[in-house]
Amino acid sequence: MNTQATQTSPAGGPEPFQLLFFSNLLDRRIRIEGTNQKHGRLTDLVFRLSEPYPELVGVYIEHGRGLPSELVPWDQVTRFTDEAIYITPTKTGEPYPRFDDQPGWILVNEHLMGQTILDTDGRRPEVVNDVHLLYSKGRMILVHVDISFNGFLRKWHLERFTGKDQFISWRYVQPLSVEDHTKDIVTLSVAREQALELPSEDLADALEVLSGDEQQAMFAALAADKAAEVLVEAEPRAKRQLILFLRGERARTVLDKLSVPQVADLFSDLPHENVTALMKWLPPERAARVNAVMTDADVPAATLMSHRFLAFSKTTTVGEVLGRLRSVPHDRRNISYLYILADEPKILLGLVDLRDLVTASTEAKLGDLMIAPVVTADPNELREDLVKLFVKYQFRMLPVVDAQEHLLGVVRYKDLMKNVKLEYQK
Repeated sequence: MNTQATQTSPAGGPEPFQLLFFSNLLDRRIRIEGTNQKHGRLTDLVFRLSEPYPELVGVYIEHGRGLPSELVPWDQVTRFTDEAIYITPTKTGEPYPRFDDQPGWILVNEHLMGQTILDTDGRRPEVVNDVHLLYSKGRMILVHVDISFNGFLRKWHLERFTGKDQFISWRYVQPLSVEDHTKDIVTLSVAREQALELPSEDLADALEVLSGDEQQAMFAALAADKAAEVLVEAEPRAKRQLILFLRGERARTVLDKLSVPQVADLFSDLPHENVTALMKWLPPERAARVNAVMTDADVPAATLMSHRFLAFSKTTTVGEVLGRLRSVPHDRRNISYLYILADEPKILLGLVDLRDLVTASTEAKLGDLMIAPVVTADPNELREDLVKLFVKYQFRMLPVVDAQEHLLGVVRYKDLMKNVKLEYQK
């Protein structure tokens, strides 16, 4: 134990502030205060989830040999040394009540040690190898998790080989579980608010390693647009699991964030009864378009296109566009190009590639940067014709215009080409 500081206790004696590792406490002998009688070994520590840090509830003892477990309340722990943890005996001399899990409780050894952390830096998931505890003024709180290899070494009493600890504050760690916490907690998330800002591809990978309840809890925490992006990026098995979590208004809002081809792709892997249930959350016209994509190979651009795109007038400056993009959340799939329209009647004049926008002067006008004329698609052009246009011009989005050059929508490359056979790309 490392005494970091001392202060005077209410009784007048010095009371240490101590930082401890759970790996050093695990299996430590439990003794009865006053008699020095052996009373088993520490199996786990039980904490109550609270803000800002979980607080110790008691010491969990599992005796084995068919004997019931015990939970010794923390206020019955009198002291702890490097050799033993001392507790007061019960008034009757009988064992303490057996452990009975409660909502909002978390067990360090069972729920945290060896469990996965979803890394917000995009690296591989890390593992909790130890838990760092702070003892002060009679309270014990959980302050860090240690993802270094040191926890493993401490467990086997090989401290002489330990290096630098890699701590993550508990403030940035949250258990991913159902709200009442009565289910096993199998995975942690570094800063849930930060983890939910991971790129959708990384979030999809993270969700795939979670079990049902934890997967559902994290998916439910996502904003509708992020949930939609994750559905697009997830592997087929995870995708089928995630989409079945959608219910009621949540289903309506998430599906609304997807393009028609994306919804069709999701539904194509589901049993008929699930598709029927989810279809009712789509507006009738949109449901008809989804059904057409799923059942008809000759689907026109008008059915495949999305109505989400960014359009500006040619007099808009680069600075104004960047200000708008930074101040208002946008689906990144919609900002490959900026479409330049005439004020009336919204005729497509040209486009600006986002890559050109970020290198231009903030005073430059879009009209001076735009590419014109623009390769476009007719609303009646079929999927096969659109594929050929994408292959020929290598665009990321293709505008769909009517005979008068009014911009009706856009078809995204990823939506259309996802399941296209390789011979189209030769």
